[in-house]
Amino acid sequence: QVLLVESGGGLVQAGGSLRLSCVASGRTFSSYRMGWFRQAPGKEREFAAAISWNGGFTVYADSVKGRFTISRDNAKNTVYLQMNSLKPEDTAVYYCGAAGIYSGSYTMANQYNYWGQGTQVTVSI
Repeated sequence: QVLLVESGGGLVQAGGSLRLSCVASGRTFSSYRMGWFRQAPGKEREFAAAISWNGGFTVYADSVKGRFTISRDNAKNTVYLQMNSLKPEDTAVYYCGAAGIYSGSYTMANQYNYWGQGTQVTVSI
């Protein structure tokens, strides 16, 4: 069992930055690949970024590539999402998820076994 708790969301103007954090419970954090997904009102949950168990591999959605950076600190059981040059269309609830290292696609939500409660990000014009 892995419990995930996100933080760092908030209200920011377009062009601004936020850093999201997701802290995991348990002693096996380093055995999971981690992902960030987001869900806007009336839309399905969509992939944003993911990182391998050791941070050696990362993948991003085209919509955030070049603006968002995912990273992890296994000593702190934490994964981060640095979000720069934010746009109004980035407004959503952001969720972190954990998937086993032998899971399938990094980008599909159904490959993730555990989810946090989400943190709201609102980008104003």
